[in-house]
Amino acid sequence: MRKILQSALLTTLIVATFSPAYAGDDAKATPALDGTSADGFHLPPFPADAHVNQSVEVDGHTLKYTVTVGTLPVRDEKGNITGQVVFTAYTMPGKNRPITFALNGGPGASSVYLNFGAIGPKRVNFGVDGANPSDPAVLHDNPGTWIGFTDLVFIDPIGTGYSRALVPDDKATKLFYSTDSDITYLSRVIYDWLVKNGRMESRKYLVGESYGGFRGPRITEYLQTELGVAMNGVVLLSPYLDASASDNENVSPLPWMLTLPSIAAAHLERENQLTPEAMASIIAYTRGDYVTTLLKGRTDPAATEAMIQKVTELTGLDPVFVKRSGGRLETQAYLREAYRAEGKLGSRYDSNVTAWDPFPYAPHQVGGDPILNGIIAPTTTAMVNFVTQTVGWKYDGRYNALSFDVNKAWHEDDDANQGSVSQLREAVANDPNLHVLIAHGWDDLSCPFMASVLIVDQMPAMGDPTRVQVKEYPGGHMFYTRPTSQSALLQDVKTLYGVR
Repeated sequence: MRKILQSALLTTLIVATFSPAYAGDDAKATPALDGTSADGFHLPPFPADAHVNQSVEVDGHTLKYTVTVGTLPVRDEKGNITGQVVFTAYTMPGKNRPITFALNGGPGASSVYLNFGAIGPKRVNFGVDGANPSDPAVLHDNPGTWIGFTDLVFIDPIGTGYSRALVPDDKATKLFYSTDSDITYLSRVIYDWLVKNGRMESRKYLVGESYGGFRGPRITEYLQTELGVAMNGVVLLSPYLDASASDNENVSPLPWMLTLPSIAAAHLERENQLTPEAMASIIAYTRGDYVTTLLKGRTDPAATEAMIQKVTELTGLDPVFVKRSGGRLETQAYLREAYRAEGKLGSRYDSNVTAWDPFPYAPHQVGGDPILNGIIAPTTTAMVNFVTQTVGWKYDGRYNALSFDVNKAWHEDDDANQGSVSQLREAVANDPNLHVLIAHGWDDLSCPFMASVLIVDQMPAMGDPTRVQVKEYPGGHMFYTRPTSQSALLQDVKTLYGVR
């Protein structure tokens, strides 16, 4: 699973700097909340939870809310504190307000991207063409915030943000950095927050982005069946639901079906012709003649030739490149080819966001991803200033917007390659009132929208087929950075929450 982050970031290095403290399995060596332990490891103590009152202007209305930055302990089966999770919560007074828990992905990403990019009350500019890492990281009111109809809790998994393990690396890998244990402890964090804040009876929602979308159905099903907490709705933004969908590209047509529509969408956008109607035609071709021709292989040369011509037309790529690719467009090769004449690279997260290629003559891409290389500085600066200065949670440790150490340490359990499709089906079957919105940007090549379209179309209806919907918007992985797409997402989310 960690190939999501590794393949995109390539040579970019982000190194976590904390030294874990662990008391071992001996109850006498249990670490204190200040991070000290009998084995000699030490971490500066986290401060007490901090609060600040703020406001945001949305549609001509002033919304006043309270921000809380705080921590929750993670304990092992013996009650020893093995880690500390830092959360950022936004709450407003009022009866019957829902609570929404938000997680990003990676693995190794903090929740700052959903917080300051998508749904929090404030946002910082990042992830769009023309944004530079050195631009001022100024927070401003977010017109697409969800704070008007739900309280928000952003969770930073262990090793991301300020959240930290209090155990050695090998133990942390077992307890936190694996597919299954990740779901277990994060589900418990949600449960603990609800209990601590007296919100067990509130309507509850979960939003996950990217690998957070992988987490979403698994956490929802685990909460339902293991911890006795039922979600009312789930929103999955650019989710990574099926890890095996891109396997066996030498035989299966599925990997190429997933990427062609997104590549074609990027071309349409460059030509100012991107519309839902145009995309519907491309999806129909992908499901029809394209996949049929790929399945025929070399047995029908005429169909192959027609397919190559059609793919060339849909993508605007060099006909020789498309022919030599057999109409099967590998993502990284495409991202270089599309902008080779300009000496630039496209981002796998939105191929119409580009950066200079620092090694244009190398046989393969050497530089990092244009979007991810550019978002670390503004999101880190904005979050550190917000937490330590605005909210006043005074801590001088390292903040990890993206942690390569976590990503490198990640362990895939036996069922990892099965994705989260089974848990999505089971969670929906378990609760006839559960609704799920899956939202994608058309240009995203890291988690292509076509995968979710095919996944949902193969699901049984289970009563009302509209309980699980896929929506697509202009833009890429973080399509919400585009104002029109964020506005459209907001309306679809309000429908899910029953907001009038």
